[in-house]
Amino acid sequence: MTKIRRILLDEVVIPARPDSINSPEIHQPLHKLPQGAKRGWTQQFDELPKTILRVELDNGVVGLGETYRAIPGFLTQEIAASLIGLEMDGLNLQSLPLPPGRVYDGFECALVDAAAKTAGMPLYQFLGGRFTDKVLCAYWTGHRTTPDAVRKAQSAVAAGYSHIKFKCDLNDPVGAWCEGIRAACGDGFRVILDPNERFELAAHTLRIATELARAGNLLYLEDPIPRWDLASWRYLREKIAVPLSMHISLPYLEMGQTIQDLANAARLGVSDYYNFNGGIYAFRRMALFADLFGVPCSHGSELDFGILEASYVHKLASIPNATLPSDIFGRMIREHDLLLEPLRFTQGHAQVPTGPGLGVSLDEAALAHYRISHWEVGS
Repeated sequence: MTKIRRILLDEVVIPARPDSINSPEIHQPLHKLPQGAKRGWTQQFDELPKTILRVELDNGVVGLGETYRAIPGFLTQEIAASLIGLEMDGLNLQSLPLPPGRVYDGFECALVDAAAKTAGMPLYQFLGGRFTDKVLCAYWTGHRTTPDAVRKAQSAVAAGYSHIKFKCDLNDPVGAWCEGIRAACGDGFRVILDPNERFELAAHTLRIATELARAGNLLYLEDPIPRWDLASWRYLREKIAVPLSMHISLPYLEMGQTIQDLANAARLGVSDYYNFNGGIYAFRRMALFADLFGVPCSHGSELDFGILEASYVHKLASIPNATLPSDIFGRMIREHDLLLEPLRFTQGHAQVPTGPGLGVSLDEAALAHYRISHWEVGS
């Protein structure tokens, strides 16, 4: 029987590239969660560490994983210790013996990568097969002035993308953004706006949606108001002329987001589309549920590195309704993605890796460069 022999954990901090987040005159941190003594929306995402996981099996296979931001080192070490000596054949990969929430998905990624490598299959094949060999993605940026928003959209067009996604709130002139982008980039280029619930009220959203409908180039508006207010979501869907997308992010368990949110949203018919975040099997459960209703979906991101992004590409390729542009940015945002060979992007699509498991390799030199802590658990 193949057992888990050792787990290596490397905590890293990788800065964002210049000009990849906000306009220079706008200070708007994008980490939504509270962290330590700091409230949400007070820290920039690239200030916070992530942990790279290498799960070594006694057959020589190494599975790669990556945590979300700001998982405490003591917790990753404790969970790693709980896995040492376990037999891979005895694990139910769809329900691992791990606590739910932000710490689960990185370890799941590493264990599933190891299992697929042991089976000699690409991850998409391990999950049942693929519907496509490339995944539609959106260009991405943060809060911008109107001229800068137009400039970034033009950069997206030049790079072969057909969509751009912006973070925004009530202070951003999103109607002017969309008007300027339509004039500069043409009617076929589409905008996605993600306020992360910061339009606050249905009344605010009605006003803004009127401007967006007039511009005519919005693909959808994601999470305009708090997600618990399903009555207002239903009201907005009936009243506004732009599509809505609900973002269900299972790593935000401490903010009350659960997989049952999808059932509630679907029952009430509050959203035209869905954007899902979650582990490999949890994402598939949500996406295939949405497919039963004929609703397209996309995959969200925490502005991750290449290991998690590779898992996203495989997940998306393995379901039929992942037809909306997903949040997979390669090295567009970060200085490095820690992959020896980055994911390949062609005309706004990420190519699905075809090697065993995730089909990607860790760049050991880059890992050493960005490492701030290292731990080894097991023999």
